[in-house]
Amino acid sequence: MSRERLSLLQLVPNLVTILGMCAGLSAIRFTFDERFELAAALIIFAAVMDGFDGMLARKLNAASSFGAELDSFADFVSFGVAPGILVFGYALSGPFAGVGWIFVLIFAVCACLRLARFNISRVSLEGANQRHFVGVPAPAGAMLGLLPVFLGLSGLLDPARAPVLVALYLAGVGLLMVSRLPTPSIKGIRIARENAIWVLIGMSALAGLLVLRTWLTLVAVDLIYLAVLASLALRKSSAPISK
Repeated sequence: MSRERLSLLQLVPNLVTILGMCAGLSAIRFTFDERFELAAALIIFAAVMDGFDGMLARKLNAASSFGAELDSFADFVSFGVAPGILVFGYALSGPFAGVGWIFVLIFAVCACLRLARFNISRVSLEGANQRHFVGVPAPAGAMLGLLPVFLGLSGLLDPARAPVLVALYLAGVGLLMVSRLPTPSIKGIRIARENAIWVLIGMSALAGLLVLRTWLTLVAVDLIYLAVLASLALRKSSAPISK
């Protein structure tokens, strides 16, 4: 009886997922060493890898239920646990540490619940046809949760001086992840063909800013995303209720 053999290419998406998870775990380790810049960079790297693994799985026709579950576990580590520990080590480990840890737990639990809900919607027909997310996705939630760290690393302010605000903000981001707020998805964004060149130029400018002013650029990106979420929330609250 011959054993089924897999092409090495079919393992590439899972290897990318594991690479991202290792980056998230390493971010936790470097947080303990107070190497906060490296820890934040590793979580960002994990977010980039999270975008690549699904794309590779589709391109290589290597999508599987095993890969989907592995991706979910990796996302919880990289975007639920690692950001919470980094924010705790950077801004909440002072006199407010006991209470601050509770808000870190809230953030991590919300990320877990967000991923569990995504797994359920992914296998449904309705979820497969959706052009937007329900709630803030876990990678975006991680980037929002790291805003206090980005503010500190950019030199704009010291979040450790306002631990109560940082803790409340972290919990608020967690609630955004489990909310029913429709949030933008790249798959659902459509642009006119003649405007594609401006998108490419804008992405080039963003890449340059990330190299020159990494943390300040990430602060700006987070604030813009928060403004988009606020406008969507206002639009949803003012929409007429259908009978």
